[in-house]
Amino acid sequence: MKNRSQRIEVIRQIISQETISSQDELQIRLQERGCDVTQATLSRDLRSMQVMKVSDAKNGYIYRLIENKVVEQKVASEVSRLDFMADGVVSIEFSGNLLVIKTLPGYANSVAILIDKANPLEIIGTVAGDDTILLIMREGVGRHDVVQALKSIMPRLESKF
Repeated sequence: MKNRSQRIEVIRQIISQETISSQDELQIRLQERGCDVTQATLSRDLRSMQVMKVSDAKNGYIYRLIENKVVEQKVASEVSRLDFMADGVVSIEFSGNLLVIKTLPGYANSVAILIDKANPLEIIGTVAGDDTILLIMREGVGRHDVVQALKSIMPRLESKF
């Protein structure tokens, strides 16, 4: 999948049409549909969608979507906020296991908080100023993995790499 909103829609379709009882099972279904996603990203997606595990007499516990317009509005609002933050990113540049993210003035702290709050396994942490973020990659993690982690947090970053 190219962006988070597409991936969320595929997750919504799978959970609505199939009986899914674990994240591993859902991850396999996503891979079958061309969406390679880490367990951490999938977990964040399920949490943001407010997917519930409910008891099913035949299959044990299974995932179910909350059919609620308020939840859908909340997810749309969150995506809009993330798009706004990503639009404040000016450039991204790698140097060894470090990444320097340049932002518009005043954006760096908020973008760094989003990254730190998402807590991706690929990233140790961030240090932010007014318009610059220093991001430290975990040892042994490739640039591609960090790029994918950042795009899963803020899909609009796609054009910044």
